[in-house]
Amino acid sequence: MHDPTLPDCTLGDRFGRTATYLRLSVTDRCDLRCSYCMSENMTFLPRKDLLSLEELYRLSTIFMDHGVRKIRLTGGEPLVRKNVMSLFENLSRHLDNGDLDEVTLTTNGSLLSSHAAKLADCGVRRVNVSLDTLDADRYRAITRWGNIDRVLAGLDAAQNAGLGVKLNAVAQKGAFEEELDDLIRFAHQRGMDLTLIEEMPLGGTPSCRSRSFLPLSDLRQRLEDRWTLTPVRHTTGGPAKYFRLHETGGRLGFITPMSCDFCSDCNRIRLSCTGELYTCLGHEGGRPLREALRQSDGNERVAQLIREAVYAKPRGHAFHIGEDTVSGLSRAMSTLGG
Repeated sequence: MHDPTLPDCTLGDRFGRTATYLRLSVTDRCDLRCSYCMSENMTFLPRKDLLSLEELYRLSTIFMDHGVRKIRLTGGEPLVRKNVMSLFENLSRHLDNGDLDEVTLTTNGSLLSSHAAKLADCGVRRVNVSLDTLDADRYRAITRWGNIDRVLAGLDAAQNAGLGVKLNAVAQKGAFEEELDDLIRFAHQRGMDLTLIEEMPLGGTPSCRSRSFLPLSDLRQRLEDRWTLTPVRHTTGGPAKYFRLHETGGRLGFITPMSCDFCSDCNRIRLSCTGELYTCLGHEGGRPLREALRQSDGNERVAQLIREAVYAKPRGHAFHIGEDTVSGLSRAMSTLGG
């Protein structure tokens, strides 16, 4: 079904929202094992189950034909996908001809130093880098075997290549709260935005979300005891609400899927590396596109499935974290990259 009041080239749902932002997962694999994201001994998809880079590009063009203006490559860790730069190269042509406003990616930064210059050559103008701590030992503990020096080198390379960098940090009770001020200063002294993200109850990890969950509404109140936060009308197309810190001049963002509903103006859809279309991060069900893609030379059947899936997008997510209970999903974060 498709909203009859909308043109066929638009992805609208029953609640008046239009999807213009595609988060495209190119792999479920990662070179780290962050404790809030996945288990240490992950079982990843067989490579034969993954869409080829050519198929991911073909699907991207179908979404562009339906009004998608921004594509973010995610994972897992997108830069571990072999030959992934060829996908950036193909997408870059659509930046040149005006089909897309932006191509970007979210990365853990460990491989960024060797890709930053090429990303800039492909028209990428900014990247999001996940970084939850500046302490080398705690970074290794969170990621299970990561080396923070590789991430810091990636940040240097990205900025040297002219890329804008935004740091993402998952907020958790405990050491994170003690280190947050240092992370703010680090980001803002280097001209980077910092966005804090509430922990979401996704599967693939043994951690107890109800014990580690830190509501950002509470954290913001405590930050206002130490910093002067002024709301700013800044958006990157995602759900973050931004504030300017008077003391640093930098921006601090808050993504609050749990403590504050942001579903009413959601413009995002997600495609897994196996061709499953998810219209909501907070629901299990995906619409399979792979077989329709492979069984047809034309794109109309796939386009119809996409339009029907987006039209049926749920009003809101199904996440809930209570004092003693957690209601979430069995799907691991690495399936869609958050």
